Amino acid sequence: MNGSIHEVVYDLNTTGLVTQPFAIEYTPMSEAELVQILTRGEDSRHQFKREAHNADSIAAELAAFANSGGGRLFLGVGDDGQIVGLDAANVRRVNQLLSNAASQHVRPPIHPITHNVQTEHGVVMVVTVPDGLSKPYIDNHGRIWVKNGSDKRHVTAREEIQRLFQRAGLVYADVIPVTGTSADDIDEKAFAAYFTRRYGQSSEVAGQPLSQLLQNLGLGDGHELNLAGLMLFGKRPQRYRPAFEVKAVAFPGLVLHDSRYLDSEDIGGTLLEQYQRSFAFIKRNLHHIQADRGFNTLGQLEIPEQALEELLVNALIHRDYFTSASIRLMVFADRVEIISPGHLPDSLSTEAIRHGATNRRNPTLTEHAVHILPYRGLGTGIPRALHDWPTIELLDEIASNQFKVVLPRPQLPSETTPQVTPQVTPQVGDLLAAIRGEQTRTELMDALQLNDRKHFRVAYLQPALDAGLIAMTIPDKPNSRLQKYRITEQGQALLAKRH
Repeated sequence: MNGSIHEVVYDLNTTGLVTQPFAIEYTPMSEAELVQILTRGEDSRHQFKREAHNADSIAAELAAFANSGGGRLFLGVGDDGQIVGLDAANVRRVNQLLSNAASQHVRPPIHPITHNVQTEHGVVMVVTVPDGLSKPYIDNHGRIWVKNGSDKRHVTAREEIQRLFQRAGLVYADVIPVTGTSADDIDEKAFAAYFTRRYGQSSEVAGQPLSQLLQNLGLGDGHELNLAGLMLFGKRPQRYRPAFEVKAVAFPGLVLHDSRYLDSEDIGGTLLEQYQRSFAFIKRNLHHIQADRGFNTLGQLEIPEQALEELLVNALIHRDYFTSASIRLMVFADRVEIISPGHLPDSLSTEAIRHGATNRRNPTLTEHAVHILPYRGLGTGIPRALHDWPTIELLDEIASNQFKVVLPRPQLPSETTPQVTPQVTPQVGDLLAAIRGEQTRTELMDALQLNDRKHFRVAYLQPALDAGLIAMTIPDKPNSRLQKYRITEQGQALLAKRH
């Protein structure tokens, strides 16, 4: 392992994630450079050890680095960063121990690069471990190790083990069978429409039972649905996977911990239903700018619709389905945030996806979703969104295992407030004029002299809610018997202009 001059190593960025491999000339590290590194102390990419006597212990350190983006092990250095050094005999012994540990005590074998730095206190052996291409790396006892700050830890959580296999391309969340499901859980009407649209013939003409068709399309195993089949065509996907939904909240201010909110909705259903309802939630909680449009038209959304469309679809398709968490959609006074479970896969960075790089975390789901959702694939979604709204922020939050997209909202001059005018029917206008403070549905119907509850809901109440002109006083419990309704600032502005 010693003596190699030209090696392929990996660029380890400040987050600890590997970016792209690149060939460099491996130049010897000077003592001054070594001291500079040691002065900074241990972290997730730099580990210090005075000595090495146990191959299993060294194997665990190597495996942890290889599973976590790579790093360097410094032998002959105390935990406090002080150089204690190795003599010539120890260098030979440690080299042999390291070779055995890397080749025989880790599966698959690891190929570290070593370099000896001579100091006045003795030799420091610098062991560089590249980010592993064949994760997960396992020790002789079948344990998986990852870095945990400057230390390492044994991975025991099933979801984390699954993600390691996912990154290695050995397993994908979208094709794992969902226990207890069957073809009876499929919305046959939706599936038949998709089959006809994509393949040009009805599913009945195909002459095969539904379970066989699902298996042929990679959406089940003939007995149970997999996750892709459930999320694309399931009647009630959240019955089996309750976390796989969108939690949407609109806040009046700028902070997440605000106890007040304007709107709230837990959005379940298939991915298409989640997309449609999430988009509707955003539209009813953003301003519509009239610009040169007529007074009674809906107006142009303050953030381009295509940018929102691309980012919503990306969140639904590319989220990490090994993580039991919901997508979060939050509308603040100054921004919109879309937060997906799972940070970017190892080979991707925010800079790479800005330029169209992609990694199909859920290939089967993606293959079918491209015919169901407004998804074009080929890594073009993020660049298109950035073209339409260049101020978008892309944040890969590794510690919290999530990917966040932030869309700043434009600062509208105060004089444009009266132009924020949603489409208004005469019925909605009458409802706005009738509201006094906070009122129940019955009180509003009495004020409008209406008796038909369904007609009131369809023609008056729901359109006003969807346009953001009125709001519920208990938005998280829309069917509460204590529910009341109040006019919003947007509704007040509209009412003032109409008068």
